Amino acid sequence: MKFPLVRELAEDGIPVTVTCRVLSLCRQQYYRWLKEPITTDQLDQAHVANAVFDAHRDDPEFGYRFLADEARYAGHEVSDRTVWKICSEMGWWSVFGKKKSRKAKQAGTPAHDDLVRRVFTAARPNELWLTDITEHATSEGKIYLCAIKDVFSNRIVGYSISDRMQAQLAVDALETAVARRGGDVAACLLHSDRGSQFRSRKLQRALTRHDMVGSMGQVGSAADNAGDGIVLLATPKERAQPTQMGYPRRAPNRDHHLDRTHLPPALETNPAREANTNRIRVDHDPNSSIRCLNQTCHQLLHQTH
Repeated sequence: MKFPLVRELAEDGIPVTVTCRVLSLCRQQYYRWLKEPITTDQLDQAHVANAVFDAHRDDPEFGYRFLADEARYAGHEVSDRTVWKICSEMGWWSVFGKKKSRKAKQAGTPAHDDLVRRVFTAARPNELWLTDITEHATSEGKIYLCAIKDVFSNRIVGYSISDRMQAQLAVDALETAVARRGGDVAACLLHSDRGSQFRSRKLQRALTRHDMVGSMGQVGSAADNAGDGIVLLATPKERAQPTQMGYPRRAPNRDHHLDRTHLPPALETNPAREANTNRIRVDHDPNSSIRCLNQTCHQLLHQTH
């Protein structure tokens, strides 16, 4: 509800029209709310909720149907569905209906503070590392790549590839980077986003084992994680498309990939026949067949007469 904020700003001298335009609110609805902050329906629903709570406190074994009966017995016209909605929003459950989990949920590891502050520079090697995870499509499925870049040398010092994006992917990339740098990476700062792989306990133990410090950008801030995107050129237009990995499942046009010089010569399906000069008549008259046809036609006419 933003109407109380509009009222407070109006008391400070800010016009209601300006506040409603900035907050995308309707002035008519605001004045209607200002005239009647609590509607009659809200009051009726509050009275029904009080009656349901009294019945639930007296008989915790009752479900929402019995609670609805008690509310109607108290004089409120309410349906079972409305009582179920009130109980669901307020968390009122029957002691027999909803089982409580015996295992308490273990809180995850807290995120690191942003120690980089958008200053992606380093004065010496192993001072600031950036890491990120990208996804690539292949002919046999998706693969995930986690790479770590040293800001000072602007080179990839460690990476890991897997078909599953788990915490072990980031741990393997970190171990590879530490091994390539000889293991002397104490006080090195590893900056990443707030992904679950970088917040995992496995990666935190690996950072503690190598005396490294973790850093994470803020949620929803692209500038805090700008250096992480530069690690792998995260945008599709800037990143080179990977080649198809693995063998194709079907190869309908296998000869299409072969060089023409390695193919055998094609067989002639209908070769041209050479003319035999011995079978050509020298005294052949091209009009003889026409004269013969005319004579045959005259003979047939005489026979008919």
